[in-house]
Amino acid sequence: MFEFKNHDLTSREGTEDAVGQVRYELRPCHDSDGHEVEGLFNAWIVLDNPKQYNSYTTDMVKDVILSFRRASEARDVVSVIFTGAGDRAFCTGGNTKEYAEYYSGRPGEYHRYMRLFNDMVTAILHCDKPVICRVNGMRIAGGQELGMACDFSIASDLAMFGQAGPKHGSAPDGGSTDFLPLFCGIERAMQSGSLCEMWSAYQALEYGLITDLVPALELDGELTPNPLVVLDNTPDAMGRVRYGEFKTGAAAKEAKEKLRSGTVNLAPLDAAVEQLATKLMLTMPGCLAKTVESLRKHKLAHWDKNRETNRSWLALNMMTEARLGFRAFNEGPKGHREVDFIRLRRELAQGAEWTESFIESLIPKGED
Repeated sequence: MFEFKNHDLTSREGTEDAVGQVRYELRPCHDSDGHEVEGLFNAWIVLDNPKQYNSYTTDMVKDVILSFRRASEARDVVSVIFTGAGDRAFCTGGNTKEYAEYYSGRPGEYHRYMRLFNDMVTAILHCDKPVICRVNGMRIAGGQELGMACDFSIASDLAMFGQAGPKHGSAPDGGSTDFLPLFCGIERAMQSGSLCEMWSAYQALEYGLITDLVPALELDGELTPNPLVVLDNTPDAMGRVRYGEFKTGAAAKEAKEKLRSGTVNLAPLDAAVEQLATKLMLTMPGCLAKTVESLRKHKLAHWDKNRETNRSWLALNMMTEARLGFRAFNEGPKGHREVDFIRLRRELAQGAEWTESFIESLIPKGED
């Protein structure tokens, strides 16, 4: 008999399946001189699933909602810092393994899941405390959407930003289609949302997507900017300045070797986050809360207008392209987890139906 997931929003603390993949920590605030402030805290909400790049499972989504509610209600909490464990990723979106193995082909179940996802984004936007996204690595797909729901973003300069939906069977309708144009304009939003090309932290800063960035690569005891990124304004052969873009070809290969020879040091990122939290502490609490609430209205105007219809579409899509795309990512060999888009388009143009055999025939095969 098929075993359904529990989509009720209930605390799992103390239960056998409480795997603790979302941590809630109170850390003391610091004054301008760096001294701990007695009785005031920042609430750190940490996605703790680093082996899967901090992708969120259904249970993690529930725990994030409850954590934001807890921080919002805490009288001694000044700010919320939302981040991920490790140094590889803040969050890469929904857990593709769970999507492929449970939600694929079950639109009703995904519809229930998307109620939780929507409530997670709303919990960030409704939090009574300012929210800082500490971007310790990749912020992609649903992770990008969670990050944009936050009020500030400070990133390691090794971080990457982008969407994945149209490459893997979905649309970035969990917030990106609402938020991206507000941050970086419709043309940049269209580029990111549809092409799924990654932006460096330097591009994200230039486009207005994040508040600030700090170096995180340590070589011979010294912090150095991300070697994978072009950081000069010298025009290329076409007269185009590539500042902030990722290097390609031989330059990229050399940069990767340099990256591998160093170590990631996130202490400067933590210091920058703490500095921002201190600045927020040194304001009138009620006036700050009202200011944050008023500025969030621009996001909420779009989010509240679209989230329910988007939820329904995303659920129905689990019968077709999402069913194929998530299974391909989950089952395909490493480095070959996208479908043959040309073949897919050609067969659909010739009248192919979304049968199980059609989906199975398009999933990449080979050894991982």
